[in-house]
Amino acid sequence: MTPNPRAAGPGGVTAGTPARRTGRWPAVVTLWVFVALMWVVEAGDQVLQSMVGPPGLDDRGVDPLKTDGLTGIVFQPFLHADWAHLISNSIGLLVLGTIIALSGMKPLLKVTLVSWVLSGAVSWLIGGVGTMHIGASGIVFGYIFYVIVRGLFTRRFLHLIVGLVIGFYYGLGALAGLSPLQDGISWQGHLGGTIGGVLSAAGLRKERGKQTAVNAGQVRWSAGPPR
Repeated sequence: MTPNPRAAGPGGVTAGTPARRTGRWPAVVTLWVFVALMWVVEAGDQVLQSMVGPPGLDDRGVDPLKTDGLTGIVFQPFLHADWAHLISNSIGLLVLGTIIALSGMKPLLKVTLVSWVLSGAVSWLIGGVGTMHIGASGIVFGYIFYVIVRGLFTRRFLHLIVGLVIGFYYGLGALAGLSPLQDGISWQGHLGGTIGGVLSAAGLRKERGKQTAVNAGQVRWSAGPPR
C-alpha cells in the first residue's frame, strides 16, 4: 500500500516530480524591503550630514584591523557615499536579487548572508589600515557570481542560460571591480562577496544530491515490500 495513492503510478511507484518551490513572492518582497531600508538609511544620513556635516553615518562602515571596526560588517550594506552610489547598487540588487528570489526564500537568504559576511570580513582583514569600506556592492558581486555559476551545480538548462546572459552583461565590469589597481573602490569587499556567491552556489550540489537521495528512497519505499 502506498502512502499517497493519488501520487502513485503503475505498480505503486511514485512519480518523480520535483518539489514545488515555496517562498517565491515573499522572497521578492523581502528583497525589495531590504533595498528600501538602504534608501531610508541614506536619506537619514543625508539629513544628518546637512545638519552637522560629513561624514555622518559613513564612518560606521568596516574599519580594517580595528576591533571596533568589526561592527561595520553589520552596517556596511546600508551605508553609501551618495545617491549615485546607492542607485548603482540598488539596480544590481533588485535585478539580480529578483532572479535569485524566484527560486525561493532559502537561496536568496543564503547567498545574501554569506556574501554580506564574507564581504565585510575580507574588507576588515585586507582592506588596508586607515580606509573605510561602505556599500552593498559586496552583496551585488555575490549575486553576480552566484547566478553565473549556479547552473554548473544545478545542471538546469534555465540556470545555465541565465548565467551566460549575466556573465556576458556583467563579466568585464565584474572583473574590473575585482582589480586592486582601481582607486576608490573596495575590491576587497567585492572579492569577499564573490567568494560568498560561489560558495553559496557550490552548496547547491550537496542539496541536489540530498534531494535525489530522498526521492530515490521514496520511490523504493512506496513500491511496497517484496513478496
